[in-house]
Amino acid sequence: MTLRVLAAMSGGVDSAVAAARAAEAGHDVTGVHLALSKNPQSYRTGARGCCTAEDSRDARRAADIIGIPFYVWDMAEEFDRDVVQDFVSEYAAGRTPNPCMRCNEKIKFAAVLDRAVALGFDAVCTGHHVRKIDGRLCRSVDEAKDQSYVLAVLTSEQISHAMFPLGDCTKSEVRAEADRRGLTVADKPDSHDICFIADGDTAGFLNDRLGNEPGPIVDESGEVLGSHSGAHAFTVGQRKGLNLGGATNRRYVLSIEPVNNTVRVGPRESLAVDEIIGERPVWSGCAPLAAPFACRVQLRAHGEVHECHAWQRGEELVIHLAEPATGVATGQAAVLYDGDTVLGSATIAGTGRVSQEAASASAL
Repeated sequence: MTLRVLAAMSGGVDSAVAAARAAEAGHDVTGVHLALSKNPQSYRTGARGCCTAEDSRDARRAADIIGIPFYVWDMAEEFDRDVVQDFVSEYAAGRTPNPCMRCNEKIKFAAVLDRAVALGFDAVCTGHHVRKIDGRLCRSVDEAKDQSYVLAVLTSEQISHAMFPLGDCTKSEVRAEADRRGLTVADKPDSHDICFIADGDTAGFLNDRLGNEPGPIVDESGEVLGSHSGAHAFTVGQRKGLNLGGATNRRYVLSIEPVNNTVRVGPRESLAVDEIIGERPVWSGCAPLAAPFACRVQLRAHGEVHECHAWQRGEELVIHLAEPATGVATGQAAVLYDGDTVLGSATIAGTGRVSQEAASASAL
């Protein structure tokens, strides 16, 4: 069956090969590059980001080699509103956001997909390393490059209009294929870090927008141990950058309290949590879990996977971990898996410790 496919081409090797595979499969493919900044020079150059002027030129050259039409869509206003401003406001609220996940949700699979469907396209094709099996997201065969976590915010309807041609191969195989196809991006380094922070200085970026208001660093009893120049520069689990001088024991950030501009620190064992509460759950791989279900959860991109029981309670996702986890930050996503299959996700809104009785009850 021939589909009209819109291939999102970032200018990297993955999206170029994905577009080439879709075209080779006989689909009617059109390439599109998203212009995400009104001032491209403010974004990174080279391999430091994924939204650069060089990327736009690389995407156009790849489309020419593949032999497909190519356009640039201006999404700067949507990107600033839904990704950049969301990033700043989340840090201001003491949370730790994942801007790549928000970009996938709000830009690549909401704004772009909506526009594509309105223009008569059947699917949006991307170079994400993830598989789609029976309409559900599954981990890539390349575990090191798997991107199912950052796509777990997608709804089943969005997934039904998505095409992921690279989930069945490794990154080295993608590069080799790009070389065989004569794509000039075959050896282009992967993008990394946050594309809209030009110099990589996240704290400086946030200081420019939120100010650098000094505040106290306190221990669990409330004793002041030192001071900071902006609570938004910290995240739960952080150890470096506290500058506590003569402290003899290692201390970690336990919480950020934006209302009183306080950073609370303590020993590593105080970071341990075994209950996680998520908000805005999205169930793309199953119906909402009405009762505790044994599965696994990933709590940050490329992070450790934990055994757990999870279920939906009202509008919340409740997760009880089999063993405590540390460094779990609000604002990140909790993504549930059954084997390699994504069941659903939610934004972490709170954490805590549960009683032994509650933990045992959830396992029944």
